[in-house]
Amino acid sequence: MANETQRKTYRIGRAAVPAQKAAVPEQRGSADDSLPVKPKRRHRRRLMLIVIGSTIALLLGLVAAGTYLYYRSIDSNIRRTDAFGTTGQSHAEQAQQEAIRPQVEVVGAKNFLLLGSDSRDLDDPDRRGSAGAGRTDAIILLHVDANHGKAYLISLPRDLYVHIPPSPTNPRQGNRDAKINAAFAWGGVPLAVRAVEAYTSVRIDHVVLVDFAGFQQVTDALGGVDLNNDCAFTSIAEPYRHFPEGVNHLNGAAALDYVRQRQQFPDSDFTRMRHQREFLKALLDKAISTDTLRNPIKLNAFLKSVAKAITVDKEFSLADTAFAFRNLSSSDLTMLVSPIRGPAMVNKESVLMPDPTRAKALFDAVAKDTVADWIAQNPQATTTTTTGGCPGR
Repeated sequence: MANETQRKTYRIGRAAVPAQKAAVPEQRGSADDSLPVKPKRRHRRRLMLIVIGSTIALLLGLVAAGTYLYYRSIDSNIRRTDAFGTTGQSHAEQAQQEAIRPQVEVVGAKNFLLLGSDSRDLDDPDRRGSAGAGRTDAIILLHVDANHGKAYLISLPRDLYVHIPPSPTNPRQGNRDAKINAAFAWGGVPLAVRAVEAYTSVRIDHVVLVDFAGFQQVTDALGGVDLNNDCAFTSIAEPYRHFPEGVNHLNGAAALDYVRQRQQFPDSDFTRMRHQREFLKALLDKAISTDTLRNPIKLNAFLKSVAKAITVDKEFSLADTAFAFRNLSSSDLTMLVSPIRGPAMVNKESVLMPDPTRAKALFDAVAKDTVADWIAQNPQATTTTTTGGCPGR
């Protein structure tokens, strides 16, 4: 904005320079004596316009710089973790690890791994992201296209039965088939990243570990969110909240309760995953609403709450991400689920078996940034329910 203002100031300055004309001798005593020409006054007026324009440009520049520094201060308060497991590795080890990771196929497209951690019993918040630090009740691959105009939230069911590769930080962990959420329990964020990359062949650019308990504060900072509930149900734990069918305005505690429920529904985790994605969309809607953006106090509370609720990789920048995706709204988000064949029993454990063919086609589209084309060929993939059904029906 400052550059635009400066260009306008430059044009004003040029317009202020009078065209060169032939000198005209002063005609004293003529009929024009009643309207004397005062070049000094006009010059002062032009100079004043230039000074005012330059001052406005400078002030706008200072505001932009102040906003940038503010976002940087928020960035500095976010917890960070070694999401890719490179700390302490030699150059040779890092090169070896890099060689087995998927490569960037489309410049500009970004892939975020969102991990929803249930860390209610975690005493030390600095342990977030480490092995054994809670469970991952939500695993979502967020793909943003190269134009930063569309985004896709792809849920990977926590019971998805896949091969967990060896942990980059502890090779004795992993290297066997299991539910995909076991990766986080065994090797923290680094193994979760490796497991998702191995299964999808999509390179993860950034990781955001979401503490759902922390997002209770985020929701409250926004004054609550509105969620459209298609099935009336009651939570299975105290205080046994009832969520009627239709639009529910939820504060932080109620929203957290809402996204944790699964046992009441015929399709269990699939309804919970849908509720989680819908909650994130509602949160985004509220965060980018004019009511939030034009209220400095509310915006400040929101950003500080977000900073407390997330743990990110070492290269993630909230300021840069917010600027890059500033034009995205919830209407630009499409919700998907990684294709599955259905439930099965493996070693007396209930799991969800993946559909390798359909999953490969979807994640190839993610890597090549052609998800919109894949959806056009698979319109049923955007259906938000699976077996569906409401409690008691």
